Amino acid sequence: MEVRQEASGVSAAFYAQREKRPDDVFLQFGTRSWTWAAAAAQAHSLACSFQELGVEKGDRIAITMPNWPELVLTVLAAAEIGAVIIPLNPAYSARDIQFVLRNTDASLVVTAERYGGVEYLELFESLLSKLPGLQYLVTVGEEDLWYDDRIFQFEDLVSAGRGHALIPPEMELSDPFAILFTAGTSTKYKGVVQSHASLLRTAEATAAGLDMTPADLTLCTVPLFNIFGLGVALLTSIVTGSGLVLQERFEVAGVLDLIESAGPTLLHGVPTMFVMLLRDPEIDTADLSSLRAGVIAGAPVSPKLAEDIRARIMPGLEIAYGLTETSPTVSMTLPTDPPEKRAGTVGRPLSGVDVRILDEAEQQVPAGSEGEIAVRGFNLMSGYFGQPAATRGAMTADGFFKTGDLGTLDDEGYLYIVGRKRDLIIRGGYSVHPREVEDHLRSLPAVADAAVVGIPNEVLGELVCACVVLIEGALVTEDEIRELCRPTLAEYKLPDVVHFVDDLPESTTGSSRRAEIARRMRLELAARRDEQAD
Repeated sequence: MEVRQEASGVSAAFYAQREKRPDDVFLQFGTRSWTWAAAAAQAHSLACSFQELGVEKGDRIAITMPNWPELVLTVLAAAEIGAVIIPLNPAYSARDIQFVLRNTDASLVVTAERYGGVEYLELFESLLSKLPGLQYLVTVGEEDLWYDDRIFQFEDLVSAGRGHALIPPEMELSDPFAILFTAGTSTKYKGVVQSHASLLRTAEATAAGLDMTPADLTLCTVPLFNIFGLGVALLTSIVTGSGLVLQERFEVAGVLDLIESAGPTLLHGVPTMFVMLLRDPEIDTADLSSLRAGVIAGAPVSPKLAEDIRARIMPGLEIAYGLTETSPTVSMTLPTDPPEKRAGTVGRPLSGVDVRILDEAEQQVPAGSEGEIAVRGFNLMSGYFGQPAATRGAMTADGFFKTGDLGTLDDEGYLYIVGRKRDLIIRGGYSVHPREVEDHLRSLPAVADAAVVGIPNEVLGELVCACVVLIEGALVTEDEIRELCRPTLAEYKLPDVVHFVDDLPESTTGSSRRAEIARRMRLELAARRDEQAD
């Protein structure tokens, strides 16, 4: 029998729904499903086992797996004991993972035993001796393996915690709940700290914009390890008492099958996902009638793409703008917006969120003028973990977060995204910092110099294009360059295009040099398209 005491924050929101609808289905994955009561029982048991291992309020729990139900249960268990989750992209390299775990002093990791050809159990076992703060590994997998007293199987901990009482921590809504890592504006990752309050209030506002009710069912194809999946898919389901269907990773045929078999009402995604769906030959014969709404975000959305999605996939598509630092939603379109605003803008800011457009002196510019988008409101991060100087540098004196994105606000308060002030490449919804890739390329024996830029792509939004100068006499191919980068770069950061050049333009800053290279590459691509058209 479940023995449980008062919860707070995300846990309180979840258990409130469990009390209202214990027998409704909360979570679906493949042929398995969990009611609110069943998910609560397993999450509580896991929380009890975590607490018995010594995990306390404020301790960090890292999670490395795709969209599996165990990820959701771990999030709920961590919330119940006041622990802070650190969702990690399974595509991170071993070097990335070690950096994150060391800098957050994570005490426990819940990980897939293996996924995508990576043996995570072996990887984390090798890190135990290198990371003094890492005490325990919890593995998710089907094999019955023998572990020592620091490594446990997920199901064993769930079983061990059944019937145990939990000592509830004293918590405030302002307490941190998640540290989400973003490429930021430098080569080093930044850990964005989000509180229970920032995540829950933003989820509530986003859900309200979508008119979500307990009758809804969200198909989650976006990764739960990033803020889009965590905030817009999982937490909106929790705050509204609606169901969630998980797809392990986005795959077009699987999405269409799940829509027809599960009958979801909401589908969220980055533009790349929707472009791939629209290009699938089955899209116009598949039964998508259950879909009514969803959010598209993470990269620029053209009016034509929005129109096509609304016509062929779901009528209630809403365009949103947000960042990891803003939980994530800053603004979104609404069904009541005029058609031209609903197609050409990212809507108006959420109620309670202030947006300003600033000039270089951080002064507000008039309506219609271009500048840097700055945000202040309940959705803001608590700061960058362990980086007070970086946190101060990201804020204005009066508490606005400087996004690094360029935009305009019209007289009616609608936000238009113009571009980026910083050098980030947005590839398929993931952020890639050029300098990180350049540093890896320059470390290769055959490479004398390198510059990395984003080039337009209809499916992914941008491709990672590496312009490489080889040392004299070096013989190396484009594929070999990629393979040499693979051990130290995440898959989504690998160069899609390697362009060998004799030299690169001189510049005093990397940013201005990249701008010139990007200009040249776009001109070259345009010339190639013209040649093909002729």
